[in-house]
Amino acid sequence: MRLFLWLVAMMAAAIGIAVTARFNPGNVVLFYPPHRIDLSLNFFVVLELALFVFLYIVIRAFRATVKMPRKVAAYRQQKRERDGNKGLREALKALFEGRFGHAEKAALRASELPENVGVASLIGARAAHRMRQSARRDQWLNKLVDDNAMKTARLMTMTELLVDDHQPEAALDAVRELNASGTRHIHALQMSLKAQQQAKNWPEVLRLVRSLDKHRALHPALSSRLRELAYDDLLSDPTHDAESLLRVWGTVPTADRIKPYVACRAAAALNARGLHDEARLVAEESLAADWDDRVVRTYREAAAPAGSAALLMQIEHCENWANARPTDAELALTLGSLCLKQKLWGKAQRYLEQALSDASDPRMVRESHLKLAQLHEALGQDEEAANHYRQCALATIL
Repeated sequence: MRLFLWLVAMMAAAIGIAVTARFNPGNVVLFYPPHRIDLSLNFFVVLELALFVFLYIVIRAFRATVKMPRKVAAYRQQKRERDGNKGLREALKALFEGRFGHAEKAALRASELPENVGVASLIGARAAHRMRQSARRDQWLNKLVDDNAMKTARLMTMTELLVDDHQPEAALDAVRELNASGTRHIHALQMSLKAQQQAKNWPEVLRLVRSLDKHRALHPALSSRLRELAYDDLLSDPTHDAESLLRVWGTVPTADRIKPYVACRAAAALNARGLHDEARLVAEESLAADWDDRVVRTYREAAAPAGSAALLMQIEHCENWANARPTDAELALTLGSLCLKQKLWGKAQRYLEQALSDASDPRMVRESHLKLAQLHEALGQDEEAANHYRQCALATIL
């Protein structure tokens, strides 16, 4: 429809021009002595139009020629951008697909575009790391050393990859550089935690676990396990003497002291260094907050000397606990052992036999038979003592 209207308009214009030109008697004289040129007005108008069209074409051609280098440069730049962005998309896709060789090659193409060098280098580093090519990984990351805009991304990537490569010291160097730049966020703390764990820097592990717990960035089970590992190493360190162990224990927060896995390790370490009074106090505080058989066992191992007021106090505590837990085999074994040490023969035999009847753990069966054998031997009942020694030996073999 539009073409038809254009044709109609052009035909009307042609007809109008033809009719106007036919009844136009004017002429144009170009006089330049001694020359004279006479032209009809219609021909002069046509000539002017032709000259205008010619000059228009010449000027457009000249301008196009002048702009040609810039257009060629712009075309080449657009082509590089298209190729670079295409390479970047392919690199990301290949990285997520697990085709790390393709990802690194595509990242190399993408890095030809200056704007893509940062992201392409991070992709290339991750791809090379996945292929266990540490040298190429470091080469990719070294490209970003002078790029301040990519500093945080580079350091975070370095930390994560070095932790995965079990290079905790190098990873911690990256974390320190990251912290020095004022960048502190949850993922950095998580990576730092893994590096400190690999480096077995347990005091720092505990600090980071507490910090991450405040942000709810750790699963409770993982947090508990990391605390357990840290306290196990700190409290079980054989290089500690009594004084240094007490100093370490003094740094443990009150909320952690009463947790069973901390209290049992602390009490065991204190017992090993002869600090039985401190071990009993640790166990009693923990058992008052949360009952646990492991802590009861260490409480038994922290028995006070025979005939002392402290041993009588232990027995009293255990009897109070036994009223609330009459079927607790570990508690019965502890109470029987304490009574045996205090030479309360009747109570000792009753509680030890109760522990033997309620015990399901071979260790407890073996220890109950051993304590009963010692009891009967002290009472001069050699036959019963020999029988329990034999049952203890059989439980050990089984």
